[in-house]
Amino acid sequence: MNTSHQPHILVVDDDADVRELVTEYLGNNEMRVSAARSGPEMFALFDREAIDLVLLDLKLPGEDGMLLARSLRERATVPIVLLTGRSEEADRVMGLELGADDYVTKPFSPRELLARVRAVLRRYQVQATLPERDSSRRAYRFSGWELNLRTRRLLSPQGVSVELSNGEFSLLNALCRAPQRVLSRDQLLSLSRLHEGEVYDRTIDVQIRRLRVKIEADTAHPQLIITERGAGYRLDAEVETLF
Repeated sequence: MNTSHQPHILVVDDDADVRELVTEYLGNNEMRVSAARSGPEMFALFDREAIDLVLLDLKLPGEDGMLLARSLRERATVPIVLLTGRSEEADRVMGLELGADDYVTKPFSPRELLARVRAVLRRYQVQATLPERDSSRRAYRFSGWELNLRTRRLLSPQGVSVELSNGEFSLLNALCRAPQRVLSRDQLLSLSRLHEGEVYDRTIDVQIRRLRVKIEADTAHPQLIITERGAGYRLDAEVETLF
């Protein structure tokens, strides 16, 4: 199953029944779900995966939910939806002040949870059209592929990890930053910083050939990395940016 276009939701709750309910319901509604039982598990998954939204229970045993929410917000602008008890109004207000985007009270309706998650994701998709900040980007998605900038990992549309050399990663990163635009060899050398080690423009041609072997179905007729004869190369795909 191709899961790369599905929003990746991270649910953090110590209750196994809640994790199972959310995983099954969101999974049945075209979302990919990972689950964590604690703060350390949450951060481990967050640093390893490209997460679109975090569902965070504020009442994890032995942990400060507010501190977890604050630490998560300091790491990235990822959307955060809090899971709280009905009597925890002060916690909900404080959570929103710390930067959470919404909250759902327990026990919750899976249908309401889905609606709130979708609404928050839509708001962030609108924000993603604003000028990007290089340092805040976490991942790119294009044509079913996912390039995680933190782990430097490329996932295929089938969810298989594809190993990239430093040069291949840098080049693909540069192409993703300027989708649908023709970039000359000089521009790619500068954007990918390949000039620091090798200073001739044919370096780009070699890296392009190697990259095509890894992401093109037919290297003789590439569909993603297009050669613009006499001008350079172009990534012919819509690119989604995760912050």
